[in-house]
Amino acid sequence: MLSKELEKALNEQINFEIYSSYSYLAMASYVESLDLSGFGNFFRVQVQEELFHAMKFYDYILQKGGNVEHDAINRPNQQFNDIIDVFQKGLEHEQEVTRRIYNLADLANEEKDHATISLLRWFIDEQVEEENSFSTILKKVKRCNDNPAALYMLDDELATRIFTPPTTK
Repeated sequence: MLSKELEKALNEQINFEIYSSYSYLAMASYVESLDLSGFGNFFRVQVQEELFHAMKFYDYILQKGGNVEHDAINRPNQQFNDIIDVFQKGLEHEQEVTRRIYNLADLANEEKDHATISLLRWFIDEQVEEENSFSTILKKVKRCNDNPAALYMLDDELATRIFTPPTTK
């Protein structure tokens, strides 16, 4: 059984994961308005990943006999200066997600809740991948600055990304 404090914190993370998906949908609509459908695909897949993360927390809370509490989702940022700004904000968002996951892990460790610690290890590993993905694409986008042909090549590359749910929960 989850402590009330940990249950509340996990519920807040569900809400933040859904907010993350909403934020990436706003990013998708921005890049798609620039006729960069491959970048749009990247963010649409990111939306699916964030919803998967939310449901992973959702299922876990229920498995542990807790209650899932739904909260209002904040409006995401919809103002971006350019494609570099979109990926910079995406990277900063993932860094915030990482900070939140670490805080959850600290709480689970304090409570010696080994099942939650196990769950959060998966998310910690996932965040390494998420931050690396945004960081790598941000570097590529910066190199494409002032080179539309390179930007469109990167757009084609990102068009191939697909969401494949992990086989292990």
